[in-house]
Amino acid sequence: MENSGGIKASLQGRYASALFDLASENGTVSAVESDLEKVGQAIGESADFAALIRNPQVSREAAGKVVDAVSGVLGLSDLTKNFLGVLAANRRLSALPEIIRAFAAIAAAQRGEATADITSAHALTDEQVEQLRQKLEVREGRKVKVKTSVDPDLLGGLVVTIGSKRIDSSIRTRLNSLAQAMKG
Repeated sequence: MENSGGIKASLQGRYASALFDLASENGTVSAVESDLEKVGQAIGESADFAALIRNPQVSREAAGKVVDAVSGVLGLSDLTKNFLGVLAANRRLSALPEIIRAFAAIAAAQRGEATADITSAHALTDEQVEQLRQKLEVREGRKVKVKTSVDPDLLGGLVVTIGSKRIDSSIRTRLNSLAQAMKG
């Protein structure tokens, strides 16, 4: 696993690694990964849930009840539900988004996959995403999972991030570089 040392060194990485080990023992890595994606989406879509996990004034008991309710609504597996309960009890819910990313990275590395985060100024078509995925697989020499997002501030072009590598061909970056060069 290429990133495992760096990932596991962080607090979030240790939690993600422990969850991955438990999921591996139970043979439920893909189920837990799917559960964590649901939780990540819930955090992204619900400002109240996002605020709650970051609020240090919420008691452990209240956080546990919320996590239990959210787990039921999302239909999470027992392992994921229990894990979220541990995070609530340890007052670590604020680290949940980073734990989700770390778990996904560990699981992908275990499968020999890389994850590419592609940000574009405009939404890409399925065909464009597939072409990019194929080119990235050739470049990386392994299977690449693609996650796309849109950032109109880029003006045009793409920003592709795979692990610690970043390919920035956005117009915004090119204009900033040109502005710096002109300043002397």
